[in-house]
Amino acid sequence: MPWPHELCLSAKLRTPHTVKVVQRGHIHHIELWVPRLDEAVASLGWLLENLDYEIFQSWENGRSWKLGDTYVVVEQSPALTSDVHDRLRPGLNHLAFHAGTTEKIDQLVKNALGQGWTLLFTEAHPYAGGPEHYAAYLSNIDGFEIELVAVDP
Repeated sequence: MPWPHELCLSAKLRTPHTVKVVQRGHIHHIELWVPRLDEAVASLGWLLENLDYEIFQSWENGRSWKLGDTYVVVEQSPALTSDVHDRLRPGLNHLAFHAGTTEKIDQLVKNALGQGWTLLFTEAHPYAGGPEHYAAYLSNIDGFEIELVAVDP
């Protein structure tokens, strides 16, 4: 049985008058399993919406946000084997997003601190990625790391 977000997307792609051109290799979607949906919506959802993603789908155990042809899903799955994400173990370390100007990143970081995010690598911020890489590294209560990369270093 397809997942709720697959049903919605596949229905849109089958519209008879729609011709969709997708570049091979572009990310279709990213799905993050989270231990607590409400907390994920409060932190990840808030951040995605501040990066111009729009709410795309909503169901009992999940939400998704879409920007262009890419969408990000957060789902509280009953199949989770742990309620802790450890970015230092094999698997996903972090997601990185183009986040606009350095001023926009600074404002996002300031606002994110009140939305369940913690600034990582504070001693080197905003150049923790190197002297030519203006970025903010944030972590939420579930241990997911997000990198916000400036377009004007």
